[in-house]
Amino acid sequence: MKKLFKTLLAGILAATSLFAFASCGDANTIYVDTNAFFAPFEYYDGTEIKGVDVDIMNKVGERLGKKVKFENTDFDVIIDNVASGKKYDCGAAGITVTPARAEKVDFSDPYYTSIQYVIYKATDTSVMVNTATNGTSCVYWSDLMGKKIGVQRDTTGHIYADIEINGDGPDYPGELAGTTGTLTPYDNAQLAVDAIGANQIDVVIVDELPAQYICNANSAYVCKALYYDADTATEEQYAICVTKGNTELLNAINEVLAELGESGINALVSQHLGLGE
Repeated sequence: MKKLFKTLLAGILAATSLFAFASCGDANTIYVDTNAFFAPFEYYDGTEIKGVDVDIMNKVGERLGKKVKFENTDFDVIIDNVASGKKYDCGAAGITVTPARAEKVDFSDPYYTSIQYVIYKATDTSVMVNTATNGTSCVYWSDLMGKKIGVQRDTTGHIYADIEINGDGPDYPGELAGTTGTLTPYDNAQLAVDAIGANQIDVVIVDELPAQYICNANSAYVCKALYYDADTATEEQYAICVTKGNTELLNAINEVLAELGESGINALVSQHLGLGE
């Protein structure tokens, strides 16, 4: 369970598409479903959606000679929207590859490895901070016992927290099983953090970079990496999903990701975190 989403990942990414691709309408436009409240991967700048995933998909559009149109929806409908092939060609929203999601859509090669973070008030001394073997400041799951936890609905943070509170079968009761803690999902991470400020919850579990982005913008909050123990973080990988069978788009996405490489992706991350020029 400490490596919740690594099992079967290699097989999933190599699996043959099971369904024929259905056209989404305008053949000259790539329609991308996203949730624009996951900075730095996607966020609103005024009325325009920007972010790492936007830059990646714009490069894909250039490669294919097509326009790219991003639309904002709730995160929890993106996989099903893309799977249906009716309106969206792909989904880009810092989406973690999981076996359940890969049954519905095809995933690109992973392009970013993230871990879960926990956000809490800077004045909250009840959250114990530890030091991982690699020197990372972190909070252990076991230290969240009894906490009121907020998450973004249907994200991996939600999945992780639900398993740790409610267990995953008789062989894994969960790190927080049987405690008085609660779990509350919100439509996006910022709404969850706002609930901390309103004293409705104690902490928020969300991916690393959105957590850092939120805390950098508001000194009332701090965030730390979320670990099981000194050696085990809650690690996951992001990829872009496409409607099954759309190999032309999938191949173009993979080609762009390969050209960018780790350094190129990290440069985009730094730029949209405000660290670039």
